[in-house]
Amino acid sequence: MLMSWSPGKCTGQEEPPRDRHTLCARLVEKPDRGSESGLGPIITCTASGPALAFWQAVLAGDVGSVSRILSDSSTGLAPDSVFDTSDPERWRDYRFNIRALRLWSLTYEEELTTPLHVAASRGHTEILRLLLRRRARPDSAPGGRTALHEACAGGHAACVHVLLVAGADPNTPDQDGKRPLHLCRGAATLECAELLLKFGAQVDGRSEDEDETPLHIAARLGHVELADLLLRRGANPDARNAEGWTPLLAACDTRCQSLGDAEATTNRCFQLCRLLLSAGAKADAADQDKLRPLHLACRHGHSAVVELLLSCGVSTNAMDYGGHTALHCALQGPATALARSPEHTVRALLNHGAVRVWPGALPKVLERWCTSPRTIEVLMNTYSVVQLPEEAKDLVPPETLQKHQRFYASLFALVKQPRSLQHLSRCVLRSHLEGCLPYALPRLPLPPRLLRYMQLDFEDVLY
Repeated sequence: MLMSWSPGKCTGQEEPPRDRHTLCARLVEKPDRGSESGLGPIITCTASGPALAFWQAVLAGDVGSVSRILSDSSTGLAPDSVFDTSDPERWRDYRFNIRALRLWSLTYEEELTTPLHVAASRGHTEILRLLLRRRARPDSAPGGRTALHEACAGGHAACVHVLLVAGADPNTPDQDGKRPLHLCRGAATLECAELLLKFGAQVDGRSEDEDETPLHIAARLGHVELADLLLRRGANPDARNAEGWTPLLAACDTRCQSLGDAEATTNRCFQLCRLLLSAGAKADAADQDKLRPLHLACRHGHSAVVELLLSCGVSTNAMDYGGHTALHCALQGPATALARSPEHTVRALLNHGAVRVWPGALPKVLERWCTSPRTIEVLMNTYSVVQLPEEAKDLVPPETLQKHQRFYASLFALVKQPRSLQHLSRCVLRSHLEGCLPYALPRLPLPPRLLRYMQLDFEDVLY
């Protein structure tokens, strides 16, 4: 027997708000579609009666009431009762059109769940134990997820342990093809992940659509502790997803949500990259579009990660399919990169042999990065002449000129003028060492101050 919606207000009752847990319907007999699918009766709650009382007791974690209702055989309720929590006024629109054949229909969109799922999602451990003792199936998934998925998504480690001990499968995919370990996505879920691995979860289990491992997700979300746990349990640091991304690429693509979050994001990104590289991840692994970790780290302004990758010997001038090098990515990054000292990224790339910016593009670079004068300084110090048109001054807003008056006065005074002899000597030596610059310069018997000058140390003025 199928229990389903009859739209409209409940008799003698004011229509309650329609959300996931507040339902209003009359129980109406229909063909038993639920039993055909193996789900059993599907229940929607009335404004009164045992079904609603049962539902509310589970939501509240009221063990006594749940036990009493289940013990009353006249209610017809079971630990595996399936509830439809959908909004009765929400429908799914299906359209189909191939040549002359046209099909249009509206299909009711169900949201099916069980008391076991609700208890797991809310951390009601005692309710969970009671339902399992009464033979609720731990791997039931009428709505596409098991209770174990719900417990992991909510970070309820005690519920995860109860379900695993009861025989829940830690490798069952949900309706989106994700396993419980894929849903461990925050600091509160670390203990859940440890339990899953202890009970046989596959450390490199793949999601069905993205073909991602849990390590991909941990890296993308900046979850350092989880990534460390997965690597210690044997996760492959070079596993590739459907787009050819490795966890290192995912880590380098970490983006800050706001300017205030920039430092914390960069720190997490650096810790993850260092962790993955120490575990043997390939520092120069490219995806299907030839995008490399260095490209992404430069694009998002993670200067410490850039220096880390460069120290591993990655290719500084490798291009993606769009023809962009790491320096291009650094100079085309978002405005939020300004909060992360882009000049350090640009200097590191130039000191590791990055091909300089085409002089004709320098006015665009000046306009884009004028509020970061050190970025302009380090670029200009790789040329023997300041190759800017005389009207380039108009590209810098007056307030920026005023704020950085000393630097911009020195810059525009040198347009098409000879640089200092000391700078010209630096250019000649750097050009001579091209190709081995990062390794040769530190080996030269130079005083520290002169070595820093050769490595484009910042002076906040041009000579």
